[in-house]
Amino acid sequence: MRAHEAGEAGHRGPAWLRPPADVNDLVPQLWSSTARKTADGALEVGGVDVRALVAEHGSPAFLLDEADFRARARAFREGFKDFSVYYGGKAFLCTTVVRWLMEEGLNLDICSGGELAVALRAGADPRRLAFHGNNKSESELARALDAGVGRIIVDSFHEIERLVRLAADRGVVVPVMVRVTAGVEAHTHAYIATAHQDQKFGFSITTGDAFEAVALVNKAPELELLGLHSHIGSQIFDSSGFEIAAKRVIALHAKVSEELGVDMPELDLGGGFGIAYTTQDDPSDPAQLATEMGKIVEHECRANSVDIPQLSIEPGRAIVGPAMCTVYSVGTVKEVQLDYGASRLYVSVDGGMSDNIRTALYDADYSCTLASRYSQADPALARVVGKHCESGDVVVKDEFLPSDVRPGDLIAVPGTGAYCRSMASNYNHVPRPPVIAVKDGHTKVVVRRETEDDLLALDMGAE
Repeated sequence: MRAHEAGEAGHRGPAWLRPPADVNDLVPQLWSSTARKTADGALEVGGVDVRALVAEHGSPAFLLDEADFRARARAFREGFKDFSVYYGGKAFLCTTVVRWLMEEGLNLDICSGGELAVALRAGADPRRLAFHGNNKSESELARALDAGVGRIIVDSFHEIERLVRLAADRGVVVPVMVRVTAGVEAHTHAYIATAHQDQKFGFSITTGDAFEAVALVNKAPELELLGLHSHIGSQIFDSSGFEIAAKRVIALHAKVSEELGVDMPELDLGGGFGIAYTTQDDPSDPAQLATEMGKIVEHECRANSVDIPQLSIEPGRAIVGPAMCTVYSVGTVKEVQLDYGASRLYVSVDGGMSDNIRTALYDADYSCTLASRYSQADPALARVVGKHCESGDVVVKDEFLPSDVRPGDLIAVPGTGAYCRSMASNYNHVPRPPVIAVKDGHTKVVVRRETEDDLLALDMGAE
């Protein structure tokens, strides 16, 4: 029987979730490095009290911890010192973030004309951009070539044809990587596992399409073959999936060297590094990941008698995910009686699936905390839900909040930096929240709140 969108009646929370000793405490690994609770129980991020921030900017609002974001970017740059590090812009992108990345020495991975426009507007060096996407339009490719983007990751034979023609028209040679699928099932949600056979990305190694694509790129004088690109999925916590993918990708790398006489200088292993959304998640630090992945590549290259290429990775979520939280205001609270004598608090906030679709889309787990005051009440199992006209509009499926949570309280959800604002919508014609950077007690609006005027400006039916 299909489960109801709102969850099973009688559910008492996942087995890993335990009542906290103090419901006011933060779980440090879930939050950005500057997050803390003040003496009166308010959440403070970047030295900014969220009560003051909401009073000035309203709610819901995304809070982006600049110091934490920069520190995580540096950790990847320094931990992967022998790699080229490309930030996965699809996680979250705005001109301010692009500038931070350039200042911290990272490159940027984009996957649409809109993301290219943001990067260029921010003043990014086009040579430090990589352009992904399984269906780049001709106009997007043309803009990328005209801008001088550093690499195009080709994803289909049609795209190779387009790129050859566009490059010939411009008299340029385009650096290219070939996206391949290694047939690896990442242990993650099916919608974010991207290296198994039955999906839209890349050229299959198993069927021979990948070798054919490499040969086609190599033969075209308009294209410069840099190497292979592999990405196995997202929210991955260990290197075992990378090990299997590297084995197959480097075997193809060696075959290209032997049969085509081409020593491809680069290899991109993608991203997908996980973060802690709840206490059940245990991500690795960048230096550890770099060591493990470097050893895997070294072993496979030695086994295939090929030189180690220049390696690249693409962390997105692992940098911005923990650096951002979302602050909501509570509107209503209901205690719902369940089967077996159990009950659950339904805490409705002023956002929901329009600013965080991941719970509904991926069955993602999140945590939360009362952010505006200290409570002496006992913890109660709560479900934080949004304001949208959908029973599946759930933000946090299960978490313990103070049993006296009430309208007007602020609730903060950590780990919302990746994909929440990027995938936000105007469902029910709700304007999207702002992104506010916080640092050293100061705030800066980096993406302003949408207004109803913004929504109506797109509606061309009114006289």
